[in-house]
Amino acid sequence: MRIGHPNGESGAPRARRPSWGTLIVSLVAALVFLGVYRPPAGIGSAPFAQATVLVPSVRAAMSAFGRSGDVRMRFALPGDNVDYPLEVGGDPRALGYTWVRLADSISVDSIRPLDGERLIAPPDPGFYQLAVLRDGVRRIVHDLTLAVLVPFEAKEGPVLDGYTIGTFFAERVRGADEDRPDGFVRIDSRMAEVPVSRHLRLGDFLTRDNQQVWPRYAAIDPRVLDKVELVLDAIRELRGDTSDVQLELDVHSGFRTPLYNSRNRFARDSRHTHGDAIDVAIDANGDGRITRSDARLVARAVEHIERRHPDLVGGMGIYTSGKYNQAFVHIDARGTKARWRG
Repeated sequence: MRIGHPNGESGAPRARRPSWGTLIVSLVAALVFLGVYRPPAGIGSAPFAQATVLVPSVRAAMSAFGRSGDVRMRFALPGDNVDYPLEVGGDPRALGYTWVRLADSISVDSIRPLDGERLIAPPDPGFYQLAVLRDGVRRIVHDLTLAVLVPFEAKEGPVLDGYTIGTFFAERVRGADEDRPDGFVRIDSRMAEVPVSRHLRLGDFLTRDNQQVWPRYAAIDPRVLDKVELVLDAIRELRGDTSDVQLELDVHSGFRTPLYNSRNRFARDSRHTHGDAIDVAIDANGDGRITRSDARLVARAVEHIERRHPDLVGGMGIYTSGKYNQAFVHIDARGTKARWRG
């Protein structure tokens, strides 16, 4: 049984409607309050708004992205100087900088004055972004990542932190110290998709050696990143494309450990062990297939870029034999010209 008014309405007394006079008085009071009220300082000001006011516009200069404009990662050893050109919309002497972890934006280094384009890398290997600060407010430069390397000397025999790399030529031959990477990028499974350039990811440089341990390590030379991106631009130019056409690219091999490379007696000391070589299959003509004609167009683009940028001269191998599933091209930036077919 529902308790209430006999006609079904609630037994509670009806609320009286406010008169027009009451509404007008209330409205006037509200307008007066809004006219004189000022919220306490800080309420409603988001951190981004504070950064916009206190920290001037700061971004990586175009030269920081290589000649292609498409390199997304810079590399340094712990505590070394980092060449990091910046564009600052104000007086940089009033600013400081620190490094924050890429994964969570937590600061990991002390604050230093921003007094030039040479910055000091964090002391620990990892991936970082630059944060610029003023009066405790920071602005993070998100478009470029710094990879702090694990020094080569950290390798104990053939192993680095549980990952078997093998022995480099420089370790076998006295006096060949320069013929090896300075260090290695430490890559865990979460970081494999982090871009190193517009078309390449960290995972593209992992050796396909079926080791299951994480983290894993790779050597990456930024010159080969820039060269690949320039070659892709040259392919569009040779095709006469007026728009930025997306090219399909399949990385067959990036960095290869000396252990993995030792299985091939013809390539035991290849440039892949130095991190300045990459094997790529590119649908250069855009017909949806990767064939010999694509490899020939890629080769033309490589020659074009090496004439334009002599400091990026290196090796090029064209692999179109029927023993391969698809045609691909080896590109490296060794500093001397080499050509072969496979």
